[in-house]
Amino acid sequence: MAAEPGTVEHRAHAALDRLAGALPTLGIALSGGGDSTALMHLAQGWGRARLMAATVDHGLRPGSADEARRAGQAAASLGIPHEILPWHREGGGNLMGAARDARLRLLADWARRHGLSAVLLGHTLDDQAETLLMRLARGAGLDGLCGMADRREAEGALWLRPLLAISRAELRDWLSARGIGWIDDPSNERDDFHRIRLRKAMAGLDLPLPQLAQSLDNLGMARDALAHYAAEAAQGAQSRAGGLDLPLPAFLAAPAEIRRRLLVAGLRFVTGAGYPPRRAPVQRALAELAQGRQVTLEGVIARTRAGWLHLIREPAASLRAAPVAGDPALWDGRWRVTGLQPGQQVRALGHAPLSGLGWRDSGLTRDEAAATPGIWQDQALLAAPLLQPAPGIAATPLRGLPEFRAMLYVH
Repeated sequence: MAAEPGTVEHRAHAALDRLAGALPTLGIALSGGGDSTALMHLAQGWGRARLMAATVDHGLRPGSADEARRAGQAAASLGIPHEILPWHREGGGNLMGAARDARLRLLADWARRHGLSAVLLGHTLDDQAETLLMRLARGAGLDGLCGMADRREAEGALWLRPLLAISRAELRDWLSARGIGWIDDPSNERDDFHRIRLRKAMAGLDLPLPQLAQSLDNLGMARDALAHYAAEAAQGAQSRAGGLDLPLPAFLAAPAEIRRRLLVAGLRFVTGAGYPPRRAPVQRALAELAQGRQVTLEGVIARTRAGWLHLIREPAASLRAAPVAGDPALWDGRWRVTGLQPGQQVRALGHAPLSGLGWRDSGLTRDEAAATPGIWQDQALLAAPLLQPAPGIAATPLRGLPEFRAMLYVH
């Protein structure tokens, strides 16, 4: 029976239809709190995908293991397989940030192990509003102020947020009306966490969530317009050996924000980074490029030459990339290498071997060639597949022009 229009079920199921309608298997990031518990029940009622659930136990306070176990019992009551993912913290630094990164990594590994198409996250309209205000306090640009995306790829997994248009209070009312309980996390009362202080301030000010949501939509439309303009300015872009060439006249003629977007997307294209670099170093790099000077940023060399802005991998950065083995081998976040034999590994070629490889015949610059993958066994170079054909071995860039264009629209 279809849910009535306007109800929590109808809105959540419509979002799931749009985001996950063609996906056969979905994971649920289940903390046991009200948001993720509602998400689990709503996804189960949607009924269009096989579901699994996982709970990350950060082990940061007494009772967390019991809460993870109770979350598992709640999933089992719906016939949903559940797994607890423990985290053992190492080092210091920002606790909330470290826990967030660990949660994402653990859930992504879990999703890969079980072949899940995507992982559902229980972020709500309240989380959107909190994120907007937190980013305002940090001086974020337009992309940051647009809030969280309902669809995002990170850590090799697809993440979906179908509840972003539904408030936390609506979800708890929905659960209460059905006699469904949830776990209240005591850390949500800790005033030493910035987000919790902000949440309490929002409640005290009685900020209107629908109006904040409308502001997010308005900002999102402005972002999409800029992304479209940036894509137009990038017409004629070329890619080779994992690098990117942008037409220089269109780049220099574009407004400052469009140049920034093109450079940021280009940096991420070359490196595969999941997040854009900070604004200040990007602005400095743009100023240098406008003067015709070469810059290095985020492990990428950017230089203008013969009507093009060339973005290539910095050889020193490729030399720092960890060696990898296996078949296929994914190296430096940039290359997929197939055909490796046991004992062989992929590492950067580097400058030293180039003189004996006829690198000029490849059409690549010396730095481009040095940053390409080499096939090594111990200290012996066995093959340089981009410079000389190597029987049975192939190296393919992980990204091409379609991925670059997509990066202009996704931040």
